Amino acid sequence: MTRNTLDQAHIHPAALAQIENNHPALVAEVQAAIAANPVVVVGMGLNPFPAKARKMLEAHGTPYTYLSYGNYFSQWRPRLALKLWSGWSTFPMIFVNGTLIGGASELQQLIASGELQRLLAV
Repeated sequence: MTRNTLDQAHIHPAALAQIENNHPALVAEVQAAIAANPVVVVGMGLNPFPAKARKMLEAHGTPYTYLSYGNYFSQWRPRLALKLWSGWSTFPMIFVNGTLIGGASELQQLIASGELQRLLAV
């Protein structure tokens, strides 16, 4: 299944330039963390779900790297760049061995099914 995105041929060059320059340093920072760490949790302050995901990983004994960007009152534009880049619309964004597995609910399902262990063993 491919993600449905607007074809670049249907984006005006001026708009495309703005899209390409939407917080590229932040996206690169997250990409570098994903490349360097087996588990990365990208979250934000004041949101209970990143904290829930972190607690689940800690209880599971799984080390992780946590990146936090603002809260409900700040840094929404940089977080939007991450959402557009990943296609995941909520926080946390959890990556296991470079693959986006979803958020806290998806993590909970992977832990319960034993799938997280399999993904980490790869």
